[in-house]
Amino acid sequence: MTPPKRTALGIARSESAGKPLWALVGEGALATMKSDRITTSELEALPVEPASAGARVDMVMGSLEAYGADLARTPGGAGWSYVQHVPTRRLVTQVVRKLAALSAWEPFVKAPGPLRPAPHEGLVGLRSSSSREYRAYTVTWSGIAYLLGAAAPRNPRRSPQLRNLPLPPRPVAVAAPSPAPSELPRCEVVALSWSSRHADTLLPVLGELARVGFPSLVLDLATDPAEQYPASGVVGVNLCSPPTGLFDLSGAVAGLRARDEGRIIPVDEHEVQLARLVRLVSVLLETSGGCTQPSWRSVIQAEAWLDGVLAATRPHTVLVSNDTSPLGALAVHAAERHGANTVHVQHGAWTAESVAWPALHSRDIVVMGERDLPLARAWARHPDAEVHVLGQPRFDALAELDSQAQRRYLETLLAPTLGPGPSRIAVWACQPFGPDRLKAQADLLLDGLWKAGDNWGLVIAPHPAQSLDVFAPLLERDGQPLVAVADPRVGARGCLAGADALASAYSTCGIEAALVGVPVLEIGSPSQRTLGLSEHGLARRCSTSNDVADALAALCRTRPPEVPAAADTVCRWRGDSAAQVARLITRRNDGHSTHSHHEARGTESELPQGEGATAR
Repeated sequence: MTPPKRTALGIARSESAGKPLWALVGEGALATMKSDRITTSELEALPVEPASAGARVDMVMGSLEAYGADLARTPGGAGWSYVQHVPTRRLVTQVVRKLAALSAWEPFVKAPGPLRPAPHEGLVGLRSSSSREYRAYTVTWSGIAYLLGAAAPRNPRRSPQLRNLPLPPRPVAVAAPSPAPSELPRCEVVALSWSSRHADTLLPVLGELARVGFPSLVLDLATDPAEQYPASGVVGVNLCSPPTGLFDLSGAVAGLRARDEGRIIPVDEHEVQLARLVRLVSVLLETSGGCTQPSWRSVIQAEAWLDGVLAATRPHTVLVSNDTSPLGALAVHAAERHGANTVHVQHGAWTAESVAWPALHSRDIVVMGERDLPLARAWARHPDAEVHVLGQPRFDALAELDSQAQRRYLETLLAPTLGPGPSRIAVWACQPFGPDRLKAQADLLLDGLWKAGDNWGLVIAPHPAQSLDVFAPLLERDGQPLVAVADPRVGARGCLAGADALASAYSTCGIEAALVGVPVLEIGSPSQRTLGLSEHGLARRCSTSNDVADALAALCRTRPPEVPAAADTVCRWRGDSAAQVARLITRRNDGHSTHSHHEARGTESELPQGEGATAR
């Protein structure tokens, strides 16, 4: 996504009837003022304690749900705050962070007062993001002033970036899906996928189910062609697309146009008006945002289509790799109304801070390793939820990676026009962070590689949902080290086995690299979260370029690492995870009791139960 143009604003103090008044003004006018003042970019850079901010977000979300959970529901009874909790929570997080920054600025703390919005600034806008599809919504500073009670008659709800988004044609009847629900055959399992990570996780499971006579249907909900479910060719695994234009629907949500009633939620010394917060959240629900952020109109149409699919196919199980975001939460809600069991297979690594909403709605929750058990138990919302440690199905194929072929690919990417290429190669498994954080990580890595010497090169492996434009400045960097960008279709998995080291903040590829014996560097400032692999001896934590250089220099002096026993805590890896998940599903279908999370580690399998295979 192209970064939105940032409005240059600041906050300055004035007086009104002898009382402090704070106003949003242009940075040009700010420079001539002698009163207390600060630019909004400087304000947002003030440190905010993540744990306290998270507690405030929980409090605001609780109050928001108590106030307005019943303002809009689907015909099937799913409330807007249940289905749309993740995008709503992310917007609320932006509100809380801005309020915390205001509370951290000493002049405002000493003389709190009303905040006046900047004329004509939209109340909801977009933050910069390297994600190709996902929109990073935010509340502008004028939106903050509005939430705190300021009159904003000249402020549209949407910023110019949102108002100028490409809109679908005039609302028309949603075209028929392919095939229509009434034409679908009976099947045992219906799976949902809208991400390549979902597809890679579910495909091995569905293949195992087909092998034992369990036909399945995959609902491919991806709106980004790069994220679509591949045609597997496996007999018994069928594919179905939703109605064309299902996620292009925009329109008002009448129930969320609440009138000001004076209801407030205190956030530190601030008082946020709940009706106004609902009004700003409604911007997200009224705007079409693809499969990751569907509008409320799209949610209602998607539920009707899901009901038709489930009524026709009558599955025993609905299988998902995300039951927290809108489509996953909606699917689990629909599955339970149709009497189907729900199974969630963890598709990416978890940390306590890594999720937008700590909630898992499915009955059966499959996690990668023992360390995921406490989180899954804490996040489970189903009254009969069970957690099973069965590994990650897409990791079953790690032992088949051809490290020599991957090395040749990396060397080809870094082959200079003249002279030899680098003798050692690091792979950077990226995440779709904002440009500033990506640049900081790039500087950390590149400076560390340069200090390490020994002729290192860097291959950037973009996240599947990441735009490549953000990496252009790195490729223009003069001198060493050499830098190249891997084909997004190859990704980190397609080249990590050929690397001398893999660097990442919290990409799941860090776990994959550790499992196949590739050294892992967890990068980022000390305050930034990582996967925590270093706590298990599976990675080196690198917060400075010197840390990176030291870690790389140490690699040159030691033998290639073996997979430590601690890897099993992070991910159970036996090469049979897909078979184990398939067995969980079939046993549910047979009415047999399934293994508990402790028994799951020792379940019998038709495949070898060794300590894990080594990479070729």
